[in-house]
Amino acid sequence: MEQRVLGRTGRKVSVVGLGTWQLGADWGQVREEDALAVLDAAVETGVTFFDTADVYGDGRSEQLIGRYLRERPDAEVLVATKMGRRVEQRPEHYTLDNFRAWTDRSRANLGTETLDLVQLHCPPTPVYSSDAVFDALDTLVAEQRIAAYAVSVETCAEALAAIARPGTASVQIILNPFRLKPLEEVLPAAAEAGVGIIARVPLASGLLSGRYTRETVFGPDDHRTYNRHGEAFDQGETFSGVEFESGLEAAAEFAELAPEGATPAQTALRWLIQQPGVTSVIPGARSPEQARANASAAQLPPLTAPVLEAVRDLYDRRIRAQVHHRW
Repeated sequence: MEQRVLGRTGRKVSVVGLGTWQLGADWGQVREEDALAVLDAAVETGVTFFDTADVYGDGRSEQLIGRYLRERPDAEVLVATKMGRRVEQRPEHYTLDNFRAWTDRSRANLGTETLDLVQLHCPPTPVYSSDAVFDALDTLVAEQRIAAYAVSVETCAEALAAIARPGTASVQIILNPFRLKPLEEVLPAAAEAGVGIIARVPLASGLLSGRYTRETVFGPDDHRTYNRHGEAFDQGETFSGVEFESGLEAAAEFAELAPEGATPAQTALRWLIQQPGVTSVIPGARSPEQARANASAAQLPPLTAPVLEAVRDLYDRRIRAQVHHRW
């Protein structure tokens, strides 16, 4: 699989990584043996980048990754985790003492002395303008608790603020065919600054897979049930902020753009891979088959100009009015 340099980390990662939110919680239950099988399938297909967080299953996702990498010491994987969501979301909680405590916990969960990459986990907007916060992150690097730091953001404005910080290695942002706004300013700014871009929610929480209908029912412990209107966290994290019913109609239209031999999900991932400035896209997977199918998107030929134009047209007609002004 193609490997790209992840911004200021200087390390290469696979263009298709693996998001592991679903291995911890909020997508229904995943058994431990199934989670380990997903990690193994991803590595076998060339994935060298796992994305996790300290709150995914209250550390379960980190612990599973740590166990897997202990059992597979030959696997060369960069693990990015996140911190900041274990406390009430107030800027004053983003302190060096808390950062040390949070990273100590993640280091224990992952079984490593130095974390490869730690991302602030969609912090309150004022955090991005705090010199003290970024000084604290620099201190973590100096103390070798972490090798590099980054941010996971909700909005384009937050991404641009993070890119302007000289120590920011990468920015993780929602980007998919139903979320095009980052293409306008964020990706060009990141490329110019040498900052990596990690594209999350690449399938709009599964909408772009084309597998859902109005009759689809998600479990009560699935955020696609309990966070459709932002009840638990930012609405943009669920279906990319697109209303479910209208999203189904748009997804059906997107599915018609899939080239022969490619699924709608693979088409969405292929679209992301070829956006200038994207380093890695991190779809989740609940089964080894899903992990392999996602990884195989990297082998597809580039989408043609007419398909790219059709994606833009679909967004402008059906999606833009819902999401463009908010994020």
